[in-house]
This record gives sequence, structure tokens and C-alpha cells, in this order.
Amino acid sequence: MATAELKKGDVKDMGLADAGKRKIEWALQQMPVLQSIRKRFIKEQPLKGLRISACLHVTSETANLMMTLRDGGADAVLCASNPLSTQDEVAASLNRDFNIPTYAIKGEDNETYYAHLSAALEHKPQMTMDDGADLVTMLLTKRTDLVPNVIAGTEETTTGVIRLRAMAKDGALKFPIVAVNDAQTKHFFDNRYGTGHSTIDGVIRATNILLAGQKVVIAGYGWCGRGVAMRAKGLGSDVIVTEIDPVKGIEAVMDGFRVLPMAEAAREGDIFITVTGNKNVIRAEHFEAMKSGAVVCNSGHFNVEIDLPALERLSTGKREVRPLVDEFLLKDGRKVYLIAEGRLVNLATAEGHPAAVMDMSFANQALSAEYLRQHAKDMKPQVYVVPEHLDKEIARLKLESMGHKLDKLTAEQERYLASWQEGT
Repeated sequence: MATAELKKGDVKDMGLADAGKRKIEWALQQMPVLQSIRKRFIKEQPLKGLRISACLHVTSETANLMMTLRDGGADAVLCASNPLSTQDEVAASLNRDFNIPTYAIKGEDNETYYAHLSAALEHKPQMTMDDGADLVTMLLTKRTDLVPNVIAGTEETTTGVIRLRAMAKDGALKFPIVAVNDAQTKHFFDNRYGTGHSTIDGVIRATNILLAGQKVVIAGYGWCGRGVAMRAKGLGSDVIVTEIDPVKGIEAVMDGFRVLPMAEAAREGDIFITVTGNKNVIRAEHFEAMKSGAVVCNSGHFNVEIDLPALERLSTGKREVRPLVDEFLLKDGRKVYLIAEGRLVNLATAEGHPAAVMDMSFANQALSAEYLRQHAKDMKPQVYVVPEHLDKEIARLKLESMGHKLDKLTAEQERYLASWQEGT
């Protein structure tokens, strides 16, 4: 890859741009909150002259966020946060139609993936926008010369927030980060409804399996796990949850699911979905217990939740039986099917979260960028939550766009809630 190419972005095929533009326009129709922010940004230019390097899933929804940042005055570039999540037509359109350099090719190898991260950092960002913290990690470990330029950043995912909080604890984080993931209008909706919908969509598209009557094992009952369990149950699955947290475990039970250790669930499950953000959740001993024909996939950010080297060691052969579905023939003759190399199934074999959900998540990104531009100088190199007033404003705008209205407190009710003397 020549440096000259990188300056213009690096995409699979610029001939796909027409299809990408149509896809971007379709998504925008379902993102009214981001549209309203974009209109204000055009008038007020709150990000004028700010260099932003974003490492996000390159989808039609992300394209609309990048256009909002650009229209707010930012000088923005984009690279992929996952090798299998890129929509090549969208990447092409961003480069050709919207003059936003984009470095992303679906299926890119590790060398290309990290070259694209490096290209995004060559932009000499003043703000980072991450989905998994790979860009910030490279910045803080390999491009420390660029750190003095950076005033702040944002992070989109649970996994990334965990990494960044660990960095802050160790003193390795050098600028403030807003954890967009932790906004109520992000994790309540994006993680639960978005991940629930898109994960099941990815499993069905990849396999064409009927979920009704299947035993679906979901590892992790955080907001993502809740969403996947809800959708699998709605399609008629017998859902089993694995957890390490007793509070989340009892919640899963009260939501109507069985809770078992993975060692026991492995013997029963037909379909396994990991959403923990942790490593080696499904390991050799679990593969050894699975029934022949078990399907395994991951919807956590990194492809570490399934112990892929262990699966390889247990197998005598491997073949692709459907696009992005690999059949592993185990030494005793059983077969285990892996979707999307253990990468994000909802983006590798489907299209990620629906635009209506990403509308709130990316509204958080845009408003957090504006907030950081205004306040970063007064913030420490820590991980911050999205300010509550921004979170509530996004929720209000979303409700309004959907045709719903809220009640208001009367003066009497406000006095009652504010007084300790009332209620006797």
C-alpha cells in the first residue's frame, strides 16, 4: 500500500460508491436525532478546524455520523475498527462523494488493518473516536509523538471502556475520554435492542437455522446478553444463560431463563453466542462436550471469547460450508460450526444495528465531541460518562421524533419532591 493511496483513503472498489451513497441516504431517513444535530452543527460550526481520527465500524450509520462531524467543521478521517464489519460500498462513497478519507476493506488482513490504523493517526488527530480502543492503544504505545496534539477522545464499546479504565488506573491514559458506551441512551438501547436484533439477524443470515425449538446458550447477561436472550426467546428458542455475576444470574432466572455453568450448558446447547467482553469463554473442555452440529459464534468486540486455537487443535479438518461458516471436524467425528471466524457476528454476517438505534448512539458521539471541544482543558486523563443533560436531551429528541410526548411536573409536585416535610 503506497503512502499516496493512504492519503486518499484505501477502499476495495470505488465503483461501489453509487450503491454506498444510496445505503447512506436510506439510513439517514431513520436517524432523525442525528439529523437535527447536524442541522445545528452546520449553523454553529462547533468543531471548526478540529482534526478527528475515528476508528469505527464502517457502516451506513457511521457514514452519517462522519458527515455530521464534517458539517460541524471537523477535519475527519475514518478507519475500520474490525476487519469483517466494513461495508465496502459505504467506504467507497465516503471517499468519493463526501470527501471523508476512509481506510477500510472488508476482510482485510491484520497487516492492512494496522496500516489503516496508522493512516488514521497520520492525520495527527486532536480528538480520537474509538470502537474498541485500538486507535488509542496504538497512539499511546507506538505514536507517542502525537499525544501532545490530542485534547480528548470518545469510546463506543463496553470492551473499549474496560481497556481505557485499565489504562487510566495504570496511569497510561494521557487525555480524557468520554465513555459513550455508558450513556443510558446508548447501552440501554444500542446494546440491548441493537445487539439483540443484529446478532440474531447475523446468525440467521449465516446459517438459515430455524431458532424455534433450538437450545441457545448465551454467555453473559449484561445489556447485550439481555437483548440477545430476549430476541432468541421471542423466536421460540429455549435460552440458557451462563454468568459469573450472581446479580445478573438471578436477573436472568427472573426473566425466565435457566442459568448454568458453561461446562453443563455445553452438553445441551445447539447454538452458542458469546457476549461477555472476556477471553476464552468457550474453551477446549466445552468443545469436547458439545453435541455434533453445534453452532458457535461471538458478538463481543474482539475475537477472543472463543478459544480458536483450541478448536483448531481438537480438529482434524476444516472447510467452509456456507459463506463465513466453517465446519470443524473433531477427532471423534463430531462437527462444530463456527460463524465469521469468531468475530462480531452481527456485523460480519449481517449489517449491524438498525439505523434507528444507532441514531441515539451516534448522537451521543457527536454531542460528546462538541462537549469535549468546550471542556477538555478542564478535564483529567480519566474516563468520563456522558453528561446527564446530553443523555436526556437525546432521549427527548428521540421520543419527539417518534411522535411521543412526556408529562410535566406541576408546581405542587415539584415542591413535594423537593421538600422533606411533605408526605407526613
